[in-house]
Amino acid sequence: MIQRIAANGAELAYRFDGPEDAPVLMLSNSLMSNHTMWDPQIEALTPRFRVLRYDTRGHGASAVPPGPYTMAMLGEDAAALMTALGLKRVHFMGLSMGGMIGQYLGANHADKLISLILCDTACVMPPRELWEERVSQARAVGLGAAVEATLGRWFTEPFRKPNNPVGNAVTEKVANMIRTTAVEGFAGCCAAIRDMDHQALLASIKVPTLVVVGELDPGTPVAAAEVLHAGIAGSELAVIPASAHLCNMERPEEFNRIVTGFLARF
Repeated sequence: MIQRIAANGAELAYRFDGPEDAPVLMLSNSLMSNHTMWDPQIEALTPRFRVLRYDTRGHGASAVPPGPYTMAMLGEDAAALMTALGLKRVHFMGLSMGGMIGQYLGANHADKLISLILCDTACVMPPRELWEERVSQARAVGLGAAVEATLGRWFTEPFRKPNNPVGNAVTEKVANMIRTTAVEGFAGCCAAIRDMDHQALLASIKVPTLVVVGELDPGTPVAAAEVLHAGIAGSELAVIPASAHLCNMERPEEFNRIVTGFLARF
């Protein structure tokens, strides 16, 4: 059940799944999605973890404060949510924008983390003009116009074929998330991504870290994951074959196997 709580000056929507006495695993969503992007992971994770999903500010059922936002603001949202919920330490997993938030937490709130999983993400996302163009288009015609191009980046072409019923169901779910994202929230988070540069933070991330990436991710490619892996001492890198940006939804069995294997050490 979705609940809401004030954290860092914004009302954030969240939900728990799994045993109340289990270790907490906190999940952070990508741009233009919401906490339901993690649905394919819940059955695999809840036997051992109390899974905390939340909607990043400007997304899903969370508040949409006026932008622009910064990555520090989004990171402090996550840290404040943990505090508001009385959580001392969590495992944290974020994908794309959620992984950028995870990098901030790893560098600035290590005391709140047991481990860190960074999925299909990067420490810097140039060019600046790309994000400004996307915001201008969204303000002019809405996010519905971004659906086809976004799905083309987030999923491989075979997964999106009309004769793939599993892929069709997943992509329609994601398309609906994109269409229903608030334009102001999208614009605010685009500004945070546009202005982010976490390259100097990577060396200060000391918590056990797993970097996961889809082999065919065009937006945050394997090369970006390798930068994170090289910059975070002791980190591990896993590449999921035949998958693009939302590898947790395109190849959930492989993704879940890798993630649960990493978490089984704690």
